[in-house]
Amino acid sequence: MQDPTFWNDPERARTLTQEATRLRRVVEGFERLHGDVVGLAELWEMAGDEDRDELEAEEARVQRALDELYRETLFQGEHVSRAAIVTIKPGAGGTESSDWAGMLLRMYRRYAERNDFKVELLDAVGNDAAPNGIDYAQIIVRGERAFGMLQAEGGVHRLVRVSPFDAQNRRHTSFASVEVMPEIDDDYDVAIDPKDIRVDVYRSSGPGGQSVNTTDSAVRVVYRGGTPDEIVVTCQDGKSQIKNREKAMTVLRSRLWEREERRRLDEQLKARGDQKAIEWGSQIRSYVLDKQYVKDHRTALMRHDPDAVLDGDIQDLIWAGLEWRVSGTPAASGAADGP
Repeated sequence: MQDPTFWNDPERARTLTQEATRLRRVVEGFERLHGDVVGLAELWEMAGDEDRDELEAEEARVQRALDELYRETLFQGEHVSRAAIVTIKPGAGGTESSDWAGMLLRMYRRYAERNDFKVELLDAVGNDAAPNGIDYAQIIVRGERAFGMLQAEGGVHRLVRVSPFDAQNRRHTSFASVEVMPEIDDDYDVAIDPKDIRVDVYRSSGPGGQSVNTTDSAVRVVYRGGTPDEIVVTCQDGKSQIKNREKAMTVLRSRLWEREERRRLDEQLKARGDQKAIEWGSQIRSYVLDKQYVKDHRTALMRHDPDAVLDGDIQDLIWAGLEWRVSGTPAASGAADGP
């Protein structure tokens, strides 16, 4: 930052300044905490019985600060500070799974609100049979380390409940997948050959008012990068075709990054002889509403307030997932949790 040419690139300077502020906060917090610990140890040696209560309160404060500093170590990887692209898809099960996918979309939106994150809806396909359900949704969550926070939420989420759509009140199990990627914008080098891209425009079918739904503003980008698997990205967020195309290209870059990351991870696991990529695990969490619990299969963390969880109160589940991700501890099998 002392380089005389530092501000020649304002965008890069802004990014580096924010990173310097974050790192300075971590270092200063560590130094302050280290001094507190040393001082507390000395006071314990000299304290009499009448001073113990006061010192125990100070020890609890220091422990909370230590826990907060420890959490800084859970944000690993070069993209943790980026926005998060969250894609939610229902599994097999028709109306039930679509309704469950809609519940998950609301959960992450409520989590974002609780943390002062901003949510931008890129694309959504509703389900006529389930008023609040979705057949597909993709959002961008923006905020401090949004991808760092949400990265461990990717996987299959399982719902068990007495179905509101079943006239006989039978118990149903539904699945939905959550995919979390960092937003990779054009400042990151992802090679895309224009010859591998087809761009279609069409009339938006999503919400947004008359101007959105009566113009060809929605954009579909189809990528064929020399592989048999196409990557299809759609965006119908607003009435501007240009902005929708820019957003679709951002999502495409993110998907290409994710595909390369997955390939690299698979190669590492194969070299170590591992049979399963735990970062891309299948079933990560069960929400059992009739028995009033939520269980994370990777960490065994159990909550008995599913209504609060589905209202976005998931920070402890997120911290546990991030700790699991960093530790590399294999996930549980994800077997059913009882009848």
